[in-house]
Amino acid sequence: MATYTVKQLARLSGVSVRTLHHYDEIGLLKPAFTGENRYRYYGREELLRLQDILFHRELGVPLQEIALLLDAAGRDRLTILREHRARLAHRVERSRQLLHTIDRTIAELNGEGAMDDNERFKGFSPEQQAEHEEWLVDRLGEAARNEIRHSRERFDALGPDGQREALAEGGAVEDELVAHFRAGRAPEEDAVDPSLARHWAWIQRMWGREGTPLAYAALGNLYVSHPGFLERFEARGPGFAQWLADAMKAHAARLG
Repeated sequence: MATYTVKQLARLSGVSVRTLHHYDEIGLLKPAFTGENRYRYYGREELLRLQDILFHRELGVPLQEIALLLDAAGRDRLTILREHRARLAHRVERSRQLLHTIDRTIAELNGEGAMDDNERFKGFSPEQQAEHEEWLVDRLGEAARNEIRHSRERFDALGPDGQREALAEGGAVEDELVAHFRAGRAPEEDAVDPSLARHWAWIQRMWGREGTPLAYAALGNLYVSHPGFLERFEARGPGFAQWLADAMKAHAARLG
């Protein structure tokens, strides 16, 4: 039976060595055995468990809940895989609808025919959006409701071209931060700081006002506590959400 060291499993799965060490430390994924050379070795059962972990991470399940789900009595792997498949099939269908909506909107903006207003919102989940907004209001108070409304108004006021440019800038700076994370840089490294400054400038632009360093750090906390943000950032790589939150706090501390 094939066994893999941490480095070999990292190359095979795309999960960083640092993340595999973390999974071992918290008891989520223990190696099959540790050799006399003190290397961790992983076998077939560990590979299957890692696959299950990554399925859960793709679905936005927090790490602290994954072990409970995997170790629950009476839950065999076939049952877990069927649940994963049902959820992913639902996500694929929503993604298909969203891609169609994007394509139709691009065509309209390029002057290739008008788009029916009812088409503009296919694939979006009003229930999920409302749930996210209520989550913020519950934790931040009623003032958050006004901030959400003002943020929408400011974004609408940008117009189609401004919206595309703003979203492109946000995507570009996020890609920069993901590159730092994948390169194994620590959140507090000086090399990460220019990208964080760009990120903070973009956040303030989207808010439509100047923010405080404390607000930037608090936003980092939101990224790891809100299920929607956590799912989105973890899709860029397991552990990225926490890395980003720590980087934002480090940048906020430097800003004073």
